[in-house]
Amino acid sequence: MRVLILGGGALGRSIAEALRGEFEVTIIEGEEMRAKALAESGFNVVQGDFSYTASLLKAGVERADLVIITTMNVETIKKTVYVIRSNNKEVPILTLLPDDVTLDDVLSSIEDEFEAQIKVDYAISPKDALKDAVIRTVEMIGEKKNANLLMKKLKELREKGDSLLIVMHDNPDPDSIASATALSVIARTMGFKTQIVYGGDITHHENRAFVNLLGVDMMKVSRGSYELKKYPFLAMVDCQPNGNLTILEKDDYNRVQIIVDHHQILQHLDDLIPDGAFLDIRPEVNSSSSILAEYIRTLNISMSSELATGLFYGIYIDTKKFSKLSHVDLKAIEFLAGKVNYELLDKIEHPDISTETAEILAKAIINRRIYKNVVVSNVGFITNRDAIAESADFLLRLEGITTVLVFGIVDDRIEISARTRDVRVNVGAVLREAFGDIGSAGGHSQSGGARIPLGIFKLAKDRTSLLRLAEEAITEKFLEALKVKES
Repeated sequence: MRVLILGGGALGRSIAEALRGEFEVTIIEGEEMRAKALAESGFNVVQGDFSYTASLLKAGVERADLVIITTMNVETIKKTVYVIRSNNKEVPILTLLPDDVTLDDVLSSIEDEFEAQIKVDYAISPKDALKDAVIRTVEMIGEKKNANLLMKKLKELREKGDSLLIVMHDNPDPDSIASATALSVIARTMGFKTQIVYGGDITHHENRAFVNLLGVDMMKVSRGSYELKKYPFLAMVDCQPNGNLTILEKDDYNRVQIIVDHHQILQHLDDLIPDGAFLDIRPEVNSSSSILAEYIRTLNISMSSELATGLFYGIYIDTKKFSKLSHVDLKAIEFLAGKVNYELLDKIEHPDISTETAEILAKAIINRRIYKNVVVSNVGFITNRDAIAESADFLLRLEGITTVLVFGIVDDRIEISARTRDVRVNVGAVLREAFGDIGSAGGHSQSGGARIPLGIFKLAKDRTSLLRLAEEAITEKFLEALKVKES
């Protein structure tokens, strides 16, 4: 890449020194002694006025890939930009500007003076550059603080024991699984033996493919089991004590020393866990995988392409295919992108669908009931909980439908998934309003879930009556919370 630097003063020289070796740099400097000193230092230098065509042509402006203007004199900038564009209409131009001058001001003045519309690609003012540098430094300090506090906690725990149990919510998704795996990798660098556990089922065909293809070592455990009790320290990833985490008893929370999550902070969380536990809960971030990727990047920990692929996919899923990204998510994607195994990623995203999932999806379509632009569907008694969410995702694609709720009965509870693309609806809040008093419910603005114990329908005489009662109650409460009237 050929870079032309206009001005060999302190700033121009420092830029040239930073770029030398990686790029082909030429400096245009008008002052004879300074030009000679630059040449003696090994720079390619053209002595002359860079606002003149002859100097620019001698420096090869017609072949340049980037031109950097280092003067702060607005009149010189205007003339130079015009001359550059007269000889090279496409080369990117980066110019400095005084703090009180905008790029629009400069371009407007050029148009008035030279009767030409000129394009300048980039402009930097010292004030903005300083502000950006401060912000980047503050962000870096914040990232290091979180990562260093985690390592401090792990070091503190390692002095007391060498085993760490990493707990996910009952039905872990790719974000949970990838985050737990990343925390396990970090903990192992401190000498810990780790085990990742969950309490429910992994039935979503993409999630099963995710676990199998990435070779994630994780174990299903039951409430009160020895596998839970034997570990002195517990870490919770992508979850907090709530309705979708059933394997921990009250006493188990006394051993929780680490929580990393991106959901809303649970009320009274401090009352449940020990003082001094490490908490990094960031609702403004859209994926726990992004937080764990930040730790790995900041701590400079080596990771496999499988883990990078897992974290990347975790972010992809929880950000709705990168449609909703925070600054932390963006930095994580940038960090992971070059380390991802894209062939493996394609296999995870497009696995074979199971017969059971196909049957449940067919039930969701057949049993759908439409209320204006809302669909409610009952898939009956099933064992594959994740197929409920898949069915909700599919039904949301129907023409004219903006909000979907799908429910099914799994063991001794009703499982509910809801989706919306209506910007006026926060479906997580709607679910909490509709079902929070009879079960557990919540989620984000566009997606959420709920779980209701079957005990409230104990008056039902048989399975058919149970389904009818459940459908009537769920539909009524959901539509009422949505403020949609049945018709």
